[in-house]
Amino acid sequence: MFANFDINFIIFGIMPYAALTILVVGSVARYDRDQYTWKSSSSQLLRRKQLIWGSILFHVGIITIFFGHLVGLFTPVWVLDALGVPYALKQWMAVIIGGPAGIAALIGASLLMHRRLSEPRIRATSSWMDIIIMALIWLQLAIGLLTITQTLQHMDGSEMVRFMSWSQSIVTWNINAWVTVVDVHWLYKLHIFLGLLITALFPFSRLVHIASGFAAPFRYLLRPGYQIVRSRRQQPLPKQGSAKSTPAE
Repeated sequence: MFANFDINFIIFGIMPYAALTILVVGSVARYDRDQYTWKSSSSQLLRRKQLIWGSILFHVGIITIFFGHLVGLFTPVWVLDALGVPYALKQWMAVIIGGPAGIAALIGASLLMHRRLSEPRIRATSSWMDIIIMALIWLQLAIGLLTITQTLQHMDGSEMVRFMSWSQSIVTWNINAWVTVVDVHWLYKLHIFLGLLITALFPFSRLVHIASGFAAPFRYLLRPGYQIVRSRRQQPLPKQGSAKSTPAE
């Protein structure tokens, strides 16, 4: 019955759609039912210097990595060909930019995790999901840096094109997209698996505050109405010696 079962099909063929569905449905449900939990709880008064350094390094690194992956994976291959961008150049850019960004994010994540686990007052107010999601992100960053060792062995860009094809095939609902990456190195597979797992856990963790940051400008532009300000009429000055003044309208 399970002779033809392939775990690669589950991870690369089914899991992307499951993770994205949980992300969207879970986020909408949480915002609708528990808006007061849609935040990242603050503990900035405790170990403030460690928080500042950890937060800056982590956020700068992780934002660079996020947009690097977004552009790198979802830019159609034909666009690179039309612009005359060599695959090897794109691969070197991923290493040169992504490597330092990953190191910065990992150092920042380490500082933030150490602060959360070693400070009793912060640890007491941290949920189990706070610890799990931080540990998964730390592991994901570490695995991502380790994949550079494999990337340096394929600087012609061939592996990169495979991941681009897989990502774009997922978006276009190609059910056979998983075969594109079935025989890549296990570090890449683990990196993708952790990424999908973090995506699925997104609605149930403190990561939801990221969505608020992206949505804030659009929410401001699409607000239902303008604030109405009523001007106050200028009131005559009270007569000299009068105990009463005319009330404002």
